[in-house]
Amino acid sequence: MGFENGLKTIVVATDLQGQAEAALEYARKLAAYYGARIVLAHGLDPMEYAAVNTVPGSVLSRMTEEARKVLDQLAGDLLREGIHSHSEVRQGTIVEMLVDVARQYKAGLILIGTKGMEGAGPVVVGAIAERLVRLAPCPVMAVAADWNAGACRPSPGGPVLLAIERNEATAEATATAASLAKTFNRPLLVLHVRSAAEKAAGLDPCNLMNAEGIHFEETIQTRCLVKDGDPAEAVSEAIEENHPCILVAGVKRTSGTSGPHGTAFALLSASRVPVLCVPPEAAGAGAEPAITLTAEVL
Repeated sequence: MGFENGLKTIVVATDLQGQAEAALEYARKLAAYYGARIVLAHGLDPMEYAAVNTVPGSVLSRMTEEARKVLDQLAGDLLREGIHSHSEVRQGTIVEMLVDVARQYKAGLILIGTKGMEGAGPVVVGAIAERLVRLAPCPVMAVAADWNAGACRPSPGGPVLLAIERNEATAEATATAASLAKTFNRPLLVLHVRSAAEKAAGLDPCNLMNAEGIHFEETIQTRCLVKDGDPAEAVSEAIEENHPCILVAGVKRTSGTSGPHGTAFALLSASRVPVLCVPPEAAGAGAEPAITLTAEVL
């Protein structure tokens, strides 16, 4: 359905140490503009401490109370800003918890914070975020804690970067990126990454877009980029060169690459630019239609 419809509910994955502040700040801006509510979701995973059946009930209760106290304080801050919010503290893995919460509240977006380029954190968070985008009923946005700093800091009026990967999510991601560019009045950069075989054959993906049904309104300033090599490295290069305000990528429900992780993992774990992962049929599975962003937000 694209980004033409409004956003009513945003689920934000929250921790208790402030590592999700960038994601929450992004959610604040979206919610303030759309009059959307924010669901603050925090998962208690007993497996981080011991086997689930050996954790004393008093310990779990104390963990829940501490989490609830922090989230209630955050919710109070949001309410004073005029943003309605609700908190959910649940036991279980973070991915299962977020998917369940998103389905329950028919969320149009899940926001999760990452640690950017700091230490081993991105590996863990990237793996969580990758699994989340495979299962979530709606788009998932990852915002790095250092997204507004460093060499890849978005430039004022930065373009929307669409990473084209031919899969079942291509149409949804393309429509999403086009809507963002039109709404924000930003240029749209369409990145194609050629394989070695495509390069050897002299294939020009830019000339094939119309034939493949990929086209954009004339009012959208569009530029096609072609890079060769590893997709994740090519996207990182494009980000460094063009300083986009957001990266949009279509994500398959299952990875087609060998190994435990696909391209989504590399993008989610390393990017300092907010990454919006769009699954096929983003508005399906009981979720509300996907969001429409505006220039006030990005």
